[in-house]
Amino acid sequence: MMRWIGPLAVFIITAVGAHWATLQYTPSVIMDRTLSTLKNRGISQHAFTTPQRISPSTQVVVRTSPDLFYSLCRYDLSEPGSALRVTMGEWPDYQSLSFFDGDTNNFQRFRGQGETVSVRMVHNKRELPAPDTITSPTPRGVVLLRRLAPTQEAFDAAKEASKEDMCELVTR
Repeated sequence: MMRWIGPLAVFIITAVGAHWATLQYTPSVIMDRTLSTLKNRGISQHAFTTPQRISPSTQVVVRTSPDLFYSLCRYDLSEPGSALRVTMGEWPDYQSLSFFDGDTNNFQRFRGQGETVSVRMVHNKRELPAPDTITSPTPRGVVLLRRLAPTQEAFDAAKEASKEDMCELVTR
């Protein structure tokens, strides 16, 4: 019985360590692959990119909705003094603006209906937050804008409305 305590302790420590490492590093590995895939698909950095309308032939991400208009913006705030200015233009129906950090966390979300939403985002945690400023937990991530557009006509109108959207790198 006593001879099994050492190997059992090593097994438990190894299992706990592997579990901890998986939980710690998997989100950033997933987001790194996602950002790389988005870049390869032509999703702009520091600018919204409007992909095609979701259909069975264009759906590459599980659980995307064909009733929504999506617009994506990759961001990188690793340069000192950089900030991102994001504006979601007016839309008469449901729309949301979601911010995802480099660890896949949705750290901020705004919902707007019939109104424009503007926000400034920084990564420097030491900066005192201004009323219209949010802080990204990581320097890199993705901004996702969604609008309800269940028909081709609504999708075309959402695409037109997206001309008022902005995702741009600015200096403080």
